[in-house]
Amino acid sequence: MTQTTAQRTATPRHYLMCPPTYFDVVYAINPWMDPSSPVDSAKALAQWEALRAAYEARGHRVDVIEPEPGLPDMVYAANGGIVVGGRALAARFTHAERAAEGPAYDRWFETSGEPAYRRLGEAVETMEGEGDLLLVGKVLLAGTGFRTTPAGHAEVAERLELAAQGIELVPLELVDPRYYHLDTALSVLDDGAVSGETVVAYHPEAFSPAAQETLRALFPDAILVGADDAAVLGLNVVSDGLHVFLSEHAKDYADALKERGFVPVGIDLSEIFKGGGSVKCCTLELRPAPDAIAAITVTPEEDQR
Repeated sequence: MTQTTAQRTATPRHYLMCPPTYFDVVYAINPWMDPSSPVDSAKALAQWEALRAAYEARGHRVDVIEPEPGLPDMVYAANGGIVVGGRALAARFTHAERAAEGPAYDRWFETSGEPAYRRLGEAVETMEGEGDLLLVGKVLLAGTGFRTTPAGHAEVAERLELAAQGIELVPLELVDPRYYHLDTALSVLDDGAVSGETVVAYHPEAFSPAAQETLRALFPDAILVGADDAAVLGLNVVSDGLHVFLSEHAKDYADALKERGFVPVGIDLSEIFKGGGSVKCCTLELRPAPDAIAAITVTPEEDQR
C-alpha cells in the first residue's frame, strides 16, 4: 500500500439531498434492484437522516429538494445533474422510469434562490449527472457504457464551458453492469487543492482495458479496491478531503483510507442500497463559481484522532 505524507484537510462543501419519502423498489433497472424485496420506509428515512447529520456535524451545508410522488429513485440526488463553476445542468435519464427526475431537479435549480448558481436547464443528450461525472481538480472523469453517452459528455463540456474553466473531460468506459455509474466504481478522495496530492480509488475490473490504462496514467498512486468492497458499493463515497463517508461494510477499503491519512466515516444505508445506491448516490455536490464561495471553514472535530 502506498504511504503518504500529505496533510489531509477538510474543506466546506455544499450538498443537495432528497429525502427517501417515496423510495421503493418497484422496478428493476440495475442488477441490484429486486422488486420482491420489501423496503422498510421508516428505516430508509432514518438512515438518510443519519447521513445528512454526519455531513452537517462536520461543517457542511446540506440543502434539501422536495421529493415527488411516483419518483422512487429521486433519493439518488447525485444523478439529478451536475454543478461546476456555478453552472447547473440537470440530467436526462436513460430509463423512462426516472425521466421526470431531470425536470424536478431543474426546477430546484430555478427556484432555489441561489445567486451562486446559473441554471442551464435540462441536458438534451443522455446524461445522468454526478452518477457518471466526477470532478478531480481540473479533470472531469466521465463514465459511459451503461447510462451517460459520449454525446452527453460533449454536451456537458460545451454547456458547462469546461475549457474556459481549464477543465479537461476524460471519458472512461464501464463494462460491468453492477457498476453502471462511474460513482459506483470510482471514488474521488482528494483533489489536491490543499494537500497537493490528488487521490482517487477504483475497482479496476469495472473498467475496460483502455479505461484502466487511462486511470493508471492519471493516478498511478490510486487506491485499488477489491471485489468484496466494490460489491457493497464501498466506492460510492463522499469525501471532503479528510473525512470519507462510505458504507460501513467496506472494511478493507476503510483500512486503506486510514493508511493514506483519511478519516473513514462508516454509514449504514442498507435500505437505500436495495435500489443500487449508497452514500454518493444520495449526494449532489453544488460547486459555486470561485468568486461566490463563502468564506467558511470546517471545524476540526474529535473523529480526526
